Amino acid sequence: MESQKIKSLEKTAAKCRRKVVRMIEASGAGHMGGALSCMDIVTALYFHFMNIDPKNPKMPERDRFILSAGHKCMAQYAALAEKGFFPEEILDTYGSLHSKIPGHPDMHKLPGVEANTGALGHGLSIATGMALGLKQNNMGSKVYVVMGDGELPEGSNWEAAAAAAHYGLDNLVVFVDNNGLQISGKTAEVMNMDPIGERFRAFGWETAAIDGNNMEEIVKTIEYLNTKKGRPKAIIAHTIKGKGISFAEDNYKYHYWKPNKDELEKAINELDAVIKEETK
Repeated sequence: MESQKIKSLEKTAAKCRRKVVRMIEASGAGHMGGALSCMDIVTALYFHFMNIDPKNPKMPERDRFILSAGHKCMAQYAALAEKGFFPEEILDTYGSLHSKIPGHPDMHKLPGVEANTGALGHGLSIATGMALGLKQNNMGSKVYVVMGDGELPEGSNWEAAAAAAHYGLDNLVVFVDNNGLQISGKTAEVMNMDPIGERFRAFGWETAAIDGNNMEEIVKTIEYLNTKKGRPKAIIAHTIKGKGISFAEDNYKYHYWKPNKDELEKAINELDAVIKEETK
């Protein structure tokens, strides 16, 4: 892909990260760390790969996106707003009573959300069912999933992984947002699931390992794996929790962030500077 397109996606990712902080500013708190770590992946999917239409969010031939790690919903909300699925002022209602953008995604409240998620370990099962249904109906649509590495110990993930391989669901592409941290510390210390890629391969999946904060690598890997037929795909994306905010990067204490005034101002200034630089 030409460098100008990569640069455009990187700028969009920066704008979406800024929207995440806008939601934090409005609500006073939120699950920020994982939303920022997976933002480059979410941006690549929504703004380059997925066949979706903000004016017709339920068109049958659309691609589907499942955010298995539902607490990272601010990443999806930011992308949907930037894509035009809903007015941006709704971002300022994040987490409030009756908001269309609650603390976990709700398909009944917001166009573009395909499933209610938040109870970890369910997203891959939902996505496997969707991918199987699309296959049986001879639809060419794909199902993309973003999981967190902290949810991998849930057994339902591996039941779904076995089923997806059994049915040859090559229309299913899963990203594991492997930032190495969860709310209570390092994933390797809470419940070590390494080597993640080898586990998926053992279940019969095509796999790849990438820098999940490198836009060019994300795009090239998806393009390559989408040419592979007969097997589901798992991309182990090594990312940095809190990516884009210097003091929050790789710090589990920012999994859920309740910023003070100084932190918020610093985060806004850093992200605004990145957007300005990307615009040049």
